Amino acid sequence: MRGAKAHQTGAINSHEIIAMPTATMREDDRDYAVSFSTPSDAEGILHIIGRQASDTRRLEGGEIDVGNPKYGAAGHEALVVFDDVFVPWERVFMCGEYEFSSSFVERFASYHRQNYGGCKTGVGDVLIGAAATIAEYNGVPNASHVRDKLTEMVHLNETMYACGLACSYEGYRLPSGTYFVNPLLANSTKHNVTRFPFEMARLAMDIAGGLIATLPSEKDLKDPEIGKYVEKYLKGNAGIPTEDRIRMMRLIENMVLGVGMIESLHGAGSPQAQRITILRHADLEAKKKLSKDLAGIKEKKS
Repeated sequence: MRGAKAHQTGAINSHEIIAMPTATMREDDRDYAVSFSTPSDAEGILHIIGRQASDTRRLEGGEIDVGNPKYGAAGHEALVVFDDVFVPWERVFMCGEYEFSSSFVERFASYHRQNYGGCKTGVGDVLIGAAATIAEYNGVPNASHVRDKLTEMVHLNETMYACGLACSYEGYRLPSGTYFVNPLLANSTKHNVTRFPFEMARLAMDIAGGLIATLPSEKDLKDPEIGKYVEKYLKGNAGIPTEDRIRMMRLIENMVLGVGMIESLHGAGSPQAQRITILRHADLEAKKKLSKDLAGIKEKKS
């Protein structure tokens, strides 16, 4: 096998790499209508790791500037190159059957877009907590405009979660016995994710303040000569250590300015891919019939 799989999230951390079509294919595309799995460390596989915003900070030592001391960077996206990789036949799922590529892509994408209702709301819970905490550290936890912004963040987050639950509850069993999510609601879930996390990020940045982008480094904070100035002049709430305030600022920066936001937009397909699927499953003719019935318009028989 020769080829490549672009910006695969978590590839370097995974045991297996699965490749499959990412678009509907025609007969002329037969040679590319392939799907298979292979161990991520198989001979001939290269992982070219993508760069992330401010990633050189992670080479400076310490832990604060990583942004997330427990788990580090987001997904370690990689360009996965297959340079003459041998794939045993039992690991090949599609080989030239282009006529199934459309349903293959749609079903995989629907599952993927469903899980964003849980994935991004989990991330959202952390961001809401960080925004509420930094408001406390900044000394303004009870300001009415701050509480209003937090309320809006919760509303957006719970809306994504509700949509994710709905597409699961409205799923159905396929003839094979596999349980399939409601594709219309799954794509609606992901389409919300292309919008709501960006508004939540904007609100979190508003609450936190400009320091999330202009903080001195951890090395400066702990420097024997200038650290005392960072400690003094970046103090917020008198009862909160300056380092704690800096840690929370870095966490917010890592969540709202890093690769995770781009992943909200393009992960599991671009917004346009979801819009196409949403319209395909919307059943506009049934909706038109409902409106005509209420308006007293009789359908003409052909």
